Amino acid sequence: MARRTVAYSLLIALIVSLVVIGGIATGTLWKNRVVLKVFHAGSLTLPLEQIKAKFEHDFASYRPAGSMTVYSVEVQLEPAGSVQCVRKVVDLREEADVLASADCSLIPEALMPDYADWYVKFAKNRMVLAFTDASMYADEVGPTTWYGILRRSDVRWGFANPNIDPCGYRALWVLQLAELEYGDDRIFEDLVEANSAIIMTEEGDSCVYTAPEDLKPNAARIAIKEKSVELVASLQSGGLDYAFEYQSVAKQHGLRFVQLPESIDLSSEKTEHIRTYSRMGAATVGGVLTAMPIHYGVTVLRNSPSPELAGRFVEYMIGEFGRSIFEEMGQSPVTPPVASGLEKLPDILREYCTEEAE
Repeated sequence: MARRTVAYSLLIALIVSLVVIGGIATGTLWKNRVVLKVFHAGSLTLPLEQIKAKFEHDFASYRPAGSMTVYSVEVQLEPAGSVQCVRKVVDLREEADVLASADCSLIPEALMPDYADWYVKFAKNRMVLAFTDASMYADEVGPTTWYGILRRSDVRWGFANPNIDPCGYRALWVLQLAELEYGDDRIFEDLVEANSAIIMTEEGDSCVYTAPEDLKPNAARIAIKEKSVELVASLQSGGLDYAFEYQSVAKQHGLRFVQLPESIDLSSEKTEHIRTYSRMGAATVGGVLTAMPIHYGVTVLRNSPSPELAGRFVEYMIGEFGRSIFEEMGQSPVTPPVASGLEKLPDILREYCTEEAE
Protein backbone atom coordinates (compact mmCIF):
# COMPACT_ATOMS: atom_id res chain seq x y z
CA MET A 1 0.00 0.00 0.00
CA ALA A 2 2.84 2.38 0.90
CA ARG A 3 4.58 1.68 -2.42
CA ARG A 4 1.34 2.37 -4.32
CA THR A 5 0.89 5.67 -2.47
CA VAL A 6 4.44 6.71 -3.30
CA ALA A 7 3.89 5.78 -6.94
CA TYR A 8 0.72 7.89 -7.15
CA SER A 9 2.53 10.82 -5.55
CA LEU A 10 5.37 10.56 -8.04
CA LEU A 11 2.90 10.37 -10.93
CA ILE A 12 1.07 13.48 -9.78
CA ALA A 13 4.34 15.34 -9.29
CA LEU A 14 5.43 14.32 -12.79
CA ILE A 15 2.18 15.56 -14.35
CA VAL A 16 2.42 18.89 -12.52
CA SER A 17 6.06 19.25 -13.62
CA LEU A 18 5.18 18.55 -17.25
CA VAL A 19 2.39 21.15 -17.17
CA VAL A 20 4.72 23.77 -15.70
CA ILE A 21 7.58 22.92 -18.04
CA GLY A 22 5.18 22.93 -21.00
CA GLY A 23 3.88 26.31 -19.97
CA ILE A 24 7.38 27.72 -19.71
CA ALA A 25 8.36 26.20 -23.06
CA THR A 26 5.45 27.83 -24.80
CA GLY A 27 5.99 31.09 -22.98
CA THR A 28 2.71 30.91 -21.06
CA LEU A 29 1.53 30.16 -17.55
CA TRP A 30 -2.10 29.85 -16.41
CA LYS A 31 -3.17 32.31 -13.77
CA ASN A 32 -6.65 33.36 -12.65
CA ARG A 33 -8.81 35.51 -14.87
CA VAL A 34 -9.20 39.07 -16.09
CA VAL A 35 -12.50 40.87 -15.45
CA LEU A 36 -13.80 43.33 -18.03
CA LYS A 37 -16.32 45.76 -16.53
CA VAL A 38 -18.90 47.37 -18.81
CA PHE A 39 -21.12 50.26 -17.68
CA HIS A 40 -24.09 50.41 -20.04
CA ALA A 41 -27.60 51.70 -20.64
CA GLY A 42 -30.33 49.38 -19.38
CA SER A 43 -31.80 49.17 -22.88
CA LEU A 44 -28.59 47.44 -24.04
CA THR A 45 -28.84 44.62 -21.50
CA LEU A 46 -30.24 41.81 -23.65
CA PRO A 47 -28.06 42.36 -26.74
CA LEU A 48 -24.94 42.81 -24.59
CA GLU A 49 -25.68 39.57 -22.75
CA GLN A 50 -25.45 37.75 -26.08
CA ILE A 51 -22.28 39.60 -27.05
CA LYS A 52 -20.80 38.85 -23.60
CA ALA A 53 -21.49 35.11 -24.02
CA LYS A 54 -19.69 34.90 -27.35
CA PHE A 55 -16.83 37.11 -26.16
CA GLU A 56 -16.21 35.01 -23.04
CA HIS A 57 -16.29 31.85 -25.16
CA ASP A 58 -13.83 33.22 -27.71
CA PHE A 59 -11.52 34.65 -25.03
CA ALA A 60 -11.53 31.66 -22.68
CA SER A 61 -7.74 31.69 -23.16
CA TYR A 62 -6.47 35.25 -23.42
CA ARG A 63 -2.87 36.38 -23.29
CA PRO A 64 -2.30 40.16 -23.20
CA ALA A 65 0.34 41.53 -25.55
CA GLY A 66 3.81 41.09 -24.08
CA SER A 67 2.59 38.83 -21.27
CA MET A 68 3.58 35.23 -20.48
CA THR A 69 0.34 34.62 -18.63
CA VAL A 70 -2.87 33.21 -20.10
CA TYR A 71 -6.15 34.34 -18.56
CA SER A 72 -9.78 33.42 -18.84
CA VAL A 73 -12.01 36.45 -19.37
CA GLU A 74 -15.14 37.39 -17.45
CA VAL A 75 -17.32 40.28 -18.66
CA GLN A 76 -19.26 42.05 -15.91
CA LEU A 77 -22.24 44.00 -17.26
CA GLU A 78 -23.51 46.84 -15.05
CA PRO A 79 -26.76 48.31 -16.43
CA ALA A 80 -28.06 51.69 -15.28
CA GLY A 81 -29.50 54.86 -16.70
CA SER A 82 -26.88 56.36 -19.02
CA VAL A 83 -26.60 59.50 -16.90
CA GLN A 84 -25.93 57.28 -13.89
CA CYS A 85 -23.26 55.42 -15.84
CA VAL A 86 -21.49 58.69 -16.53
CA ARG A 87 -21.80 59.77 -12.89
CA LYS A 88 -20.17 56.53 -11.76
CA VAL A 89 -17.09 57.56 -13.71
CA VAL A 90 -17.04 61.32 -13.15
CA ASP A 91 -18.48 61.74 -9.65
CA LEU A 92 -17.82 58.40 -7.96
CA ARG A 93 -14.53 57.74 -9.80
CA GLU A 94 -15.42 54.09 -10.28
CA GLU A 95 -13.10 52.05 -12.47
CA ALA A 96 -14.45 50.42 -15.60
CA ASP A 97 -13.30 49.42 -19.07
CA VAL A 98 -16.18 50.21 -21.43
CA LEU A 99 -19.08 52.66 -21.25
CA ALA A 100 -22.02 52.32 -23.64
CA SER A 101 -24.62 55.09 -23.50
CA ALA A 102 -28.14 55.35 -24.92
CA ASP A 103 -27.30 58.99 -25.68
CA CYS A 104 -23.99 59.26 -27.51
CA SER A 105 -23.78 63.01 -26.77
CA LEU A 106 -23.16 62.27 -23.08
CA ILE A 107 -19.70 60.94 -23.92
CA PRO A 108 -18.19 64.07 -25.49
CA GLU A 109 -20.07 66.39 -23.15
CA ALA A 110 -19.23 64.65 -19.86
CA LEU A 111 -16.34 62.25 -20.44
CA MET A 112 -14.05 63.79 -23.05
CA PRO A 113 -11.20 64.59 -22.75
CA ASP A 114 -10.58 63.68 -19.09
CA TYR A 115 -12.14 60.21 -19.04
CA ALA A 116 -12.29 59.17 -22.70
CA ASP A 117 -10.47 60.04 -25.93
CA TRP A 118 -13.01 58.90 -28.53
CA TYR A 119 -16.43 57.36 -29.01
CA VAL A 120 -18.27 55.38 -31.66
CA LYS A 121 -21.90 55.95 -32.63
CA PHE A 122 -23.10 52.39 -33.21
CA ALA A 123 -26.91 51.99 -32.92
CA LYS A 124 -30.24 53.78 -33.32
CA ASN A 125 -33.66 53.47 -31.73
CA ARG A 126 -37.08 55.10 -31.59
CA MET A 127 -39.58 55.99 -28.88
CA VAL A 128 -42.85 54.07 -28.65
CA LEU A 129 -45.76 53.86 -26.24
CA ALA A 130 -45.73 50.30 -24.86
CA PHE A 131 -48.72 48.43 -23.41
CA THR A 132 -50.19 44.95 -22.96
CA ASP A 133 -53.43 43.18 -23.78
CA ALA A 134 -54.56 43.92 -20.21
CA SER A 135 -53.99 47.68 -20.50
CA MET A 136 -57.04 49.92 -20.18
CA TYR A 137 -58.43 50.76 -23.62
CA ALA A 138 -55.91 48.51 -25.36
CA ASP A 139 -58.42 48.00 -28.17
CA GLU A 140 -58.69 51.76 -28.77
CA VAL A 141 -55.12 53.00 -28.55
CA GLY A 142 -53.35 54.00 -31.78
CA PRO A 143 -51.16 56.67 -33.46
CA THR A 144 -53.88 59.34 -33.24
CA THR A 145 -55.68 58.35 -30.02
CA TRP A 146 -52.91 57.53 -27.54
CA TYR A 147 -52.56 60.96 -25.92
CA GLY A 148 -56.32 61.18 -25.40
CA ILE A 149 -56.32 57.79 -23.71
CA LEU A 150 -53.45 58.83 -21.40
CA ARG A 151 -55.62 61.76 -20.29
CA ARG A 152 -58.35 59.44 -18.98
CA SER A 153 -58.54 59.40 -15.20
CA ASP A 154 -58.59 55.60 -14.91
CA VAL A 155 -55.37 55.17 -16.90
CA ARG A 156 -51.95 54.94 -15.20
CA TRP A 157 -48.85 55.44 -17.30
CA GLY A 158 -45.12 55.96 -16.78
CA PHE A 159 -41.73 57.08 -18.01
CA ALA A 160 -38.13 56.96 -16.78
CA ASN A 161 -36.58 59.64 -14.59
CA PRO A 162 -35.35 62.39 -16.94
CA ASN A 163 -32.56 63.26 -14.50
CA ILE A 164 -31.11 59.75 -14.77
CA ASP A 165 -32.16 58.02 -17.97
CA PRO A 166 -32.15 59.39 -21.56
CA CYS A 167 -35.34 57.43 -22.25
CA GLY A 168 -36.96 59.61 -19.58
CA TYR A 169 -35.97 62.96 -21.01
CA ARG A 170 -36.80 61.69 -24.48
CA ALA A 171 -40.29 60.59 -23.38
CA LEU A 172 -41.04 64.16 -22.34
CA TRP A 173 -39.72 65.47 -25.65
CA VAL A 174 -42.17 63.14 -27.38
CA LEU A 175 -44.99 64.83 -25.46
CA GLN A 176 -43.68 68.29 -26.35
CA LEU A 177 -43.43 67.34 -30.03
CA ALA A 178 -46.90 65.77 -29.90
CA GLU A 179 -48.39 69.22 -29.27
CA LEU A 180 -47.01 70.35 -32.64
CA GLU A 181 -47.90 67.13 -34.44
CA TYR A 182 -51.54 67.02 -33.30
CA GLY A 183 -52.23 70.76 -32.90
CA ASP A 184 -53.08 70.32 -29.22
CA ASP A 185 -51.21 72.71 -26.93
CA ARG A 186 -52.39 71.11 -23.68
CA ILE A 187 -50.91 67.62 -24.03
CA PHE A 188 -47.84 68.32 -21.89
CA GLU A 189 -49.80 70.39 -19.39
CA ASP A 190 -52.54 67.79 -18.93
CA LEU A 191 -50.29 64.74 -18.81
CA VAL A 192 -47.10 65.95 -17.12
CA GLU A 193 -47.54 69.31 -15.39
CA ALA A 194 -50.84 68.29 -13.82
CA ASN A 195 -49.26 65.15 -12.35
CA SER A 196 -45.71 66.14 -11.36
CA ALA A 197 -43.37 69.01 -10.50
CA ILE A 198 -42.09 69.13 -14.10
CA ILE A 199 -43.03 72.34 -15.90
CA MET A 200 -42.60 73.56 -19.46
CA THR A 201 -41.87 77.09 -20.65
CA GLU A 202 -41.77 78.54 -24.15
CA GLU A 203 -38.73 80.52 -25.22
CA GLY A 204 -39.34 81.98 -28.67
CA ASP A 205 -40.09 79.02 -30.95
CA SER A 206 -38.50 76.61 -28.48
CA CYS A 207 -40.06 74.65 -25.61
CA VAL A 208 -37.98 73.79 -22.55
CA TYR A 209 -39.16 71.72 -19.62
CA THR A 210 -37.57 71.80 -16.17
CA ALA A 211 -37.17 68.56 -14.21
CA PRO A 212 -36.33 69.23 -10.54
CA GLU A 213 -34.60 66.65 -8.38
CA ASP A 214 -37.89 65.91 -6.58
CA LEU A 215 -40.28 65.15 -9.43
CA LYS A 216 -43.29 64.63 -7.12
CA PRO A 217 -45.26 62.25 -9.34
CA ASN A 218 -48.95 61.81 -8.67
CA ALA A 219 -48.77 58.07 -7.98
CA ALA A 220 -52.42 57.54 -8.86
CA ARG A 221 -51.77 58.66 -12.44
CA ILE A 222 -48.09 58.25 -13.29
CA ALA A 223 -45.00 56.28 -12.31
CA ILE A 224 -41.45 57.55 -12.77
CA LYS A 225 -38.76 54.87 -12.57
CA GLU A 226 -34.98 55.22 -12.35
CA LYS A 227 -34.50 53.49 -15.70
CA SER A 228 -36.88 52.66 -18.50
CA VAL A 229 -36.49 48.88 -18.33
CA GLU A 230 -37.96 48.96 -14.79
CA LEU A 231 -41.25 50.02 -16.34
CA VAL A 232 -41.48 46.70 -18.18
CA ALA A 233 -42.23 44.73 -15.00
CA SER A 234 -44.91 47.24 -14.03
CA LEU A 235 -46.58 46.84 -17.42
CA GLN A 236 -46.42 43.07 -17.27
CA SER A 237 -47.82 42.94 -13.72
CA GLY A 238 -50.68 45.33 -14.51
CA GLY A 239 -49.32 48.11 -12.32
CA LEU A 240 -49.18 50.37 -15.38
CA ASP A 241 -51.33 50.57 -18.47
CA TYR A 242 -48.83 52.38 -20.69
CA ALA A 243 -45.17 53.38 -20.60
CA PHE A 244 -42.82 55.23 -22.92
CA GLU A 245 -40.06 52.86 -24.00
CA TYR A 246 -37.53 52.33 -26.74
CA GLN A 247 -38.93 50.18 -29.52
CA SER A 248 -36.14 47.65 -28.99
CA VAL A 249 -37.07 47.17 -25.32
CA ALA A 250 -40.75 46.71 -26.19
CA LYS A 251 -39.88 44.10 -28.83
CA GLN A 252 -37.40 42.25 -26.64
CA HIS A 253 -39.97 41.88 -23.84
CA GLY A 254 -42.91 40.95 -26.05
CA LEU A 255 -44.88 44.13 -25.37
CA ARG A 256 -47.39 45.67 -27.71
CA PHE A 257 -46.66 49.25 -28.69
CA VAL A 258 -47.98 52.25 -30.57
CA GLN A 259 -45.72 53.19 -33.48
CA LEU A 260 -45.48 56.98 -33.26
CA PRO A 261 -44.91 59.29 -36.26
CA GLU A 262 -41.22 59.80 -36.99
CA SER A 263 -41.78 63.53 -36.58
CA ILE A 264 -42.09 62.88 -32.83
CA ASP A 265 -40.43 59.51 -32.10
CA LEU A 266 -36.87 60.94 -32.30
CA SER A 267 -35.80 58.38 -34.90
CA SER A 268 -35.64 60.52 -38.01
CA GLU A 269 -32.46 61.92 -39.51
CA LYS A 270 -34.33 64.05 -42.04
CA THR A 271 -33.30 67.69 -41.91
CA GLU A 272 -36.79 69.01 -41.27
CA HIS A 273 -37.35 66.61 -38.39
CA ILE A 274 -33.97 67.29 -36.80
CA ARG A 275 -34.74 70.99 -36.98
CA THR A 276 -38.07 70.42 -35.18
CA TYR A 277 -36.51 68.11 -32.59
CA SER A 278 -33.90 70.75 -31.78
CA ARG A 279 -36.63 73.18 -30.72
CA MET A 280 -37.25 70.95 -27.69
CA GLY A 281 -35.06 71.28 -24.63
CA ALA A 282 -34.74 70.03 -21.07
CA ALA A 283 -33.28 71.59 -17.94
CA THR A 284 -32.39 68.56 -15.82
CA VAL A 285 -30.39 68.20 -12.62
CA GLY A 286 -27.38 67.34 -14.78
CA GLY A 287 -27.66 70.31 -17.13
CA VAL A 288 -29.46 71.65 -20.19
CA LEU A 289 -30.16 69.22 -23.06
CA THR A 290 -31.44 69.61 -26.61
CA ALA A 291 -33.48 66.97 -28.43
CA MET A 292 -31.72 65.06 -31.19
CA PRO A 293 -32.23 61.78 -33.03
CA ILE A 294 -31.56 58.73 -30.85
CA HIS A 295 -28.02 57.42 -31.25
CA TYR A 296 -26.12 55.09 -28.93
CA GLY A 297 -22.40 55.59 -28.27
CA VAL A 298 -19.59 53.48 -26.83
CA THR A 299 -16.07 54.23 -25.63
CA VAL A 300 -13.15 52.65 -23.79
CA LEU A 301 -12.47 54.65 -20.65
CA ARG A 302 -9.04 56.10 -20.06
CA ASN A 303 -8.75 54.37 -16.67
CA SER A 304 -9.48 50.94 -18.17
CA PRO A 305 -7.26 48.30 -16.54
CA SER A 306 -7.42 46.26 -19.78
CA PRO A 307 -7.67 48.72 -22.71
CA GLU A 308 -6.59 46.17 -25.32
CA LEU A 309 -9.27 43.71 -24.26
CA ALA A 310 -11.82 46.53 -23.93
CA GLY A 311 -11.14 47.53 -27.52
CA ARG A 312 -11.76 43.97 -28.62
CA PHE A 313 -15.10 43.95 -26.79
CA VAL A 314 -16.12 47.14 -28.62
CA GLU A 315 -15.08 45.38 -31.84
CA TYR A 316 -17.57 42.62 -31.04
CA MET A 317 -20.26 45.28 -30.53
CA ILE A 318 -19.70 47.17 -33.79
CA GLY A 319 -18.53 44.29 -35.98
CA GLU A 320 -20.66 41.89 -38.00
CA PHE A 321 -21.70 39.76 -35.01
CA GLY A 322 -22.78 42.73 -32.90
CA ARG A 323 -24.63 44.37 -35.78
CA SER A 324 -26.60 41.17 -36.38
CA ILE A 325 -27.56 40.97 -32.69
CA PHE A 326 -28.74 44.58 -32.53
CA GLU A 327 -30.69 44.21 -35.78
CA GLU A 328 -32.37 41.05 -34.49
CA MET A 329 -33.35 42.82 -31.26
CA GLY A 330 -34.94 45.87 -32.87
CA GLN A 331 -32.02 48.23 -32.39
CA SER A 332 -30.86 49.23 -35.86
CA PRO A 333 -27.06 49.44 -36.11
CA VAL A 334 -25.40 52.56 -37.50
CA THR A 335 -23.75 51.28 -40.69
CA PRO A 336 -20.92 52.00 -40.86
CA PRO A 337 -20.36 53.06 -37.25
CA VAL A 338 -19.36 56.71 -36.91
CA ALA A 339 -16.27 57.57 -34.85
CA SER A 340 -15.38 60.84 -33.17
CA GLY A 341 -11.69 61.17 -32.30
CA LEU A 342 -10.74 58.79 -35.12
CA GLU A 343 -7.03 59.53 -34.74
CA LYS A 344 -7.12 58.11 -31.18
CA LEU A 345 -9.32 55.14 -32.04
CA PRO A 346 -7.68 51.73 -31.44
CA ASP A 347 -6.32 50.31 -34.68
CA ILE A 348 -8.58 47.24 -34.50
CA LEU A 349 -11.66 49.51 -34.68
CA ARG A 350 -10.65 51.84 -37.50
CA GLU A 351 -11.51 49.47 -40.33
CA TYR A 352 -15.15 49.40 -39.13
CA CYS A 353 -15.71 53.13 -38.78
CA THR A 354 -16.15 56.29 -40.74
CA GLU A 355 -15.22 59.65 -39.27
CA GLU A 356 -17.88 61.93 -37.83
CA ALA A 357 -18.40 65.07 -39.91
CA GLU A 358 -17.49 68.33 -38.23
